Amino acid sequence: MNVAPGRNGFAHRAGLIAIAGEAALADPRGALVLPDHGLLVVSDLHLEKGSAAARRGSLLPPYDTGATLDLLAAVIAAHRPKTVVSLGDSFHDDGGAARMPAPYRERLAALMAGREWIWIAGNHDPAAPAGLPGMVAQEVAVGALRLRHEPAPGAPPGEIAGHLHPGATVVQRGRAVRRRCFATDGDRLVMPAFGAFTGALNVLDRAYDGLFCRESLVAHMLGEARVYAVPGHRLRRG
Repeated sequence: MNVAPGRNGFAHRAGLIAIAGEAALADPRGALVLPDHGLLVVSDLHLEKGSAAARRGSLLPPYDTGATLDLLAAVIAAHRPKTVVSLGDSFHDDGGAARMPAPYRERLAALMAGREWIWIAGNHDPAAPAGLPGMVAQEVAVGALRLRHEPAPGAPPGEIAGHLHPGATVVQRGRAVRRRCFATDGDRLVMPAFGAFTGALNVLDRAYDGLFCRESLVAHMLGEARVYAVPGHRLRRG
């Protein structure tokens, strides 16, 4: 892992987030690094969403899986984690892994090789992905943290979840800027969707009611090269 807390500079890097006292680094590509645990977290890859849409008659370009794997490969190369946790909805449906073309399957298997890989069950993919290695779990405990797919209102501090695809809007110089984001109040963090064909739901939407202390809410918005921490009072709906 090429980032670490403390004296080697991690504590001064943009994208540093503390969750229930645990150090994390938000990568602007939408992954979360837990450097004390050698762990990388991604959420909501929704692999094979394009092929799922095609089966229903929607003509989406069939390039989502390739684009998502490109991004995943770049993040893994940058951080070299010992463990990767895919935080649910890794595939768009239960048949996604079986539909994945062989070149993509081989590429994903190569990314998994030599490290522990944990598939968290999601609402789109509650079963183990067909023909792929890795462990399947409902949730994982890591230090003071619990990693699961859907956030649970009232959960103890330390929850990291996905599912909601958070995004944020801020007005800069009279222009609204919308970006995917990591949403956190210091006790809980909800991950942005990592997949190429995924959208975002504004963190001020009522779907997030009960999840965050609004006075402490920060949206870590994804930029081209860094993450921008925007306090909740500056966020706008829409």
